[in-house]
Amino acid sequence: MSGRGRLALCAFAATLMAAASMLPLVEPAGWFLQAAFLLAVQSGMGALVRRAPVPRALVVAAQALVTLVLLTVVFARQQAMAGLLPGPEAVQRLSHLLVSGAEDVGRYAAPAPVTDGIRLMLIGGVLLVGLVVDALAVTFRSAAPAGLPLLALYSVAAGLSGGGADWLWFLLAAGGYLLLLLAEGRDRLSQWGRVFSGAASRSPGGPALGAALSGSRPTAPVRTGRRIGALALGVALVVPAALPALEGGMLFGTGTGSAGKGGGTISAVNPLVSLQDNLNQPENRQVMSYRTNSGAPQDFYLRILALDQFNGSEWRPSTRRLKDVPKRLPAPEGLGPDVAVTEVTSNISASRSYQQTYLPLPYPATEVGIDGRWRYEPEGRTLVGDRGETTRGAQYRVSSLVVEPTAEQLASAGPAPAGLRREYTRVPGSLPKVVEETADEVTRGAANDYERAVKLQNYFASDGGFSYNTSVNSGTGSAAITRFLKERQGFCVHFSFTMAAMARTLGIPARVAVGFTPGTGQPDGSVSVGLRDAHAWPELYFEGVGWTRFEPTPTRGTTPPYTQQNVPTGDTDVPALPEKGASAAPSTAPSVPDSCPAQMRKQGECGSTAAAGVKPPTDSGTPTGTVVGVVLLAVVLLALPLLPLLWRLRARRRRLGLSAGRTPVRGRNAAPPAGQGTTVGDRGRGIEPGPPEYATARTLAAWREITDTAWDHGIEPDDSRTPRRAADRVVRLGRLGPDAADAVHRVAGAVEQVLYAPEPRVSTGLAEDVATVRAGLRASAGRFARIRAVVAPRSAVRVVWAAADRWAAFTGRCTALWGRERWAGWLRRPSRQQG
Repeated sequence: MSGRGRLALCAFAATLMAAASMLPLVEPAGWFLQAAFLLAVQSGMGALVRRAPVPRALVVAAQALVTLVLLTVVFARQQAMAGLLPGPEAVQRLSHLLVSGAEDVGRYAAPAPVTDGIRLMLIGGVLLVGLVVDALAVTFRSAAPAGLPLLALYSVAAGLSGGGADWLWFLLAAGGYLLLLLAEGRDRLSQWGRVFSGAASRSPGGPALGAALSGSRPTAPVRTGRRIGALALGVALVVPAALPALEGGMLFGTGTGSAGKGGGTISAVNPLVSLQDNLNQPENRQVMSYRTNSGAPQDFYLRILALDQFNGSEWRPSTRRLKDVPKRLPAPEGLGPDVAVTEVTSNISASRSYQQTYLPLPYPATEVGIDGRWRYEPEGRTLVGDRGETTRGAQYRVSSLVVEPTAEQLASAGPAPAGLRREYTRVPGSLPKVVEETADEVTRGAANDYERAVKLQNYFASDGGFSYNTSVNSGTGSAAITRFLKERQGFCVHFSFTMAAMARTLGIPARVAVGFTPGTGQPDGSVSVGLRDAHAWPELYFEGVGWTRFEPTPTRGTTPPYTQQNVPTGDTDVPALPEKGASAAPSTAPSVPDSCPAQMRKQGECGSTAAAGVKPPTDSGTPTGTVVGVVLLAVVLLALPLLPLLWRLRARRRRLGLSAGRTPVRGRNAAPPAGQGTTVGDRGRGIEPGPPEYATARTLAAWREITDTAWDHGIEPDDSRTPRRAADRVVRLGRLGPDAADAVHRVAGAVEQVLYAPEPRVSTGLAEDVATVRAGLRASAGRFARIRAVVAPRSAVRVVWAAADRWAAFTGRCTALWGRERWAGWLRRPSRQQG
């Protein structure tokens, strides 16, 4: 394969490795295989066009055209000309999908369902990044800037990801980029001629001896690049591990996160995933508390928003215009004067751990008193935070209506307005026939829409053999509804969305509300709402009554009184204002409705009330884990600049102890047998020791300390000098006095003696000589040089060299283990070629 072909293959692999970081964002992951295939076609087109002598811009244009055709065939084939070429209708279809995908991205948390819009954004983004990477790295032969689009691709995934094995995706993305750089480097190097793998020999004297004494040595560019890349990748993986992970939830907000894993914010409107996550939490963490004067607290649902669009893939809210919050909200749509209503007042306190942009309200609210920047959405009667306003720690007062229609009023309701009926009875063509057939069968014999709605509710809640199970796969599309009707188990998402879809097939306007059930009463009269109270329920429209709640989910929530007989209503009184900052302990089970059957009570499916007298605070402020993480981060940030200082102190103590005879001699500090022609540096790096090992090791330790001390004070080691000439240089550049100069020469003479004398002897006073030289260097240096020598010693670079030696040893073992012919081209160090 040619160099450019290898480069194109590496560009393809680097793009896919970076795109893999987006796998946790959506489910299922089938889009990735499709993106890989289309990316291969795009790269193949570039390789094909580059074989011809055409301008580079033409290569990029051809790849861009192929990319557009591929996206048209996959996403807008029916609107394309001849099913292949993108025309105006196809472009409009792609634009519509992009807008829809952008809305879905803002609405769902990770992992989101793969809607057509999200799939187009994922695949289109991968192809766009692949086009830019291929153009930069292969067409224009500049691989370094290609890291920017790869970084952008990974950054999008990292910003939206909810945690998990983020380090793995970073490792893949960074590894792909390093692979691309390595391929380009090899391609450029190969243009200079053949690369020899032999190692340069070293003689006992001359430059080799100087290099051994100072510890510095030339490094091949390719090997240096590998070392830098491996070191940078390792630092990038290790340093963030010390950062605190601020966990968050995934329920009903604007951010992203994972539900309930440590007390962070609760975020992201996602009834598909977040409801299931929160219902399965081991702890029913409180999100808000309230007091109300409603006589029927069991029906006090807190509503966040309504999902009124069903496109076959998911239910989602429509895009509506926002208005300023009026002092008193308009009358509810469709509510007639004959229906009994009671206005109640409630005081609600949101926990500081509950952060989202939709304000939970009882339906229908008539007046809301809250501080901050909030806007009003009239169709859903919801309040939405503006410019970053959230519910975090909010305290607000709500007036709302308790609508109490009778069965007769609901049964005699007239037809809904044509526009409303048209919008809220729309079902996608992909909805299986079994949904409509089941609805017709269940409601057979019903005389009106009210009776049909009650039959649907009872079918799911009691008569149809359905069971409540939060461990099943979530989903709200046509396939999920069909599976739910077949398997007859699910949680509130399945019950509410399926009943709403079936009601629409019967011509009853329907939508799905998302929010919280009433919660659990506390001994002080307040009510605690926890994560497990998250819920979804259908709302059906009846002219003269308006949007009306139904409860098809068994054992959760309460059955509406207007679907029962002889249910008394309660009185109202004045509610007390919840104490700011205090909250009751959350219950680990939902509240017990009065209508719960005795059999369910025995099975423990109705929940239980909170224990009397238990009232510890729930929102304890910043979690302990976060505080510990911040403290550890501060310690790490303070310790990192001190690492060179600490290493230098350790090295000095070890060398002085060795030269003074206080530290035992190890193999790495021992000398080789005489007559082998090894250098001082080789003797100090672990050649088998000979008989005079003590003299050699102690002397070389003292010389290395003098050399490093001089280096710390700005006198770099000279690779070309003998010990005696190196000592003269230190004395001259360091401006040493007589005592320090004599000490340097004594140690240099001791080095020559242990290296070349027939019988090396142990010199005395080496540690004292080293201390004298160090004092002389400090005395002659300026203030900044002295501080630099202590705080940021230059000789600390030996740590990097040691790591490089270990890496070289590792690559050598890999070469010996897996075969030199296969791995030598990747692992060997090119020798310096001299002409």
